[in-house]
Parts: sequence; C-alpha cells; structure tokens
Amino acid sequence: MTTNIREYDIGARTTDTLGRVLCEARNHHFIIDGPVQNGCPGEELTPPEIFLAAVASCGVELVQVIARDQGVPVGPFRVKAHGLVDRSRQPREDVTLFNSVRLDFAFSGTDGAAAAALVEAFKRR
Repeated sequence: MTTNIREYDIGARTTDTLGRVLCEARNHHFIIDGPVQNGCPGEELTPPEIFLAAVASCGVELVQVIARDQGVPVGPFRVKAHGLVDRSRQPREDVTLFNSVRLDFAFSGTDGAAAAALVEAFKRR
C-alpha cells in the first residue's frame, strides 16, 4: 500500500571553515558553501545553486514519470534553471528571495506539441 505522505530528513552543521556547511541526507554527505559576497568560501555549490538544481532535477524526473505514465515517447532532454536575486528589489528588508526563476526545457525524441504538453503537466504538479 502506498501513502500520500512523504517525509524527508536533512541535516546541516558547521565545519572548521566559516560559511562551509556539511550536509547529510540519508547516508549521503555533501558540502555547501556560502557565497563569496557573504565572506564565505564560495568554492562548493552555494544555497541558491542547490535550490535551482533541486528545481531543475524535479523537472527532469517528473517529466520522465509523466511521459512514462502517459505513454509519450521522449528522448534525452535537459532542464536549465536560471535564477535572479536583486537585493535592491526585495518585498521586505528582512528577507532575500529570488526575483525570478526561469526553467528552460530542451527536448529530443518527441515533437513540439508533446513536449509542450509534458511541460504543462509538470507545471500542474
């Protein structure tokens, strides 16, 4: 029996380097750096990059699942995510948000109408 409830546990902790964070998910460990603009190393992926990667990977995975479930043949494809943060144009002074996020899907192995329908199905999820 499947359930509609999904739970995720992620951990993050400091390291000996200011702005370098050791993260864990299940049995996986990875490093995230704060950006150079914050006086952090900025050598590893940063939180905004990880966020955009998560959104792009969600797009790839869900479109594959939707295509499979709908019986739509699709070849290799990619999703590129672009985010813009303008710190001078935030809705409030106490938060920093993306001002815009754009996803670009590039398909092969399917026609434009099928690709557009897959993207629309993804957007509804």
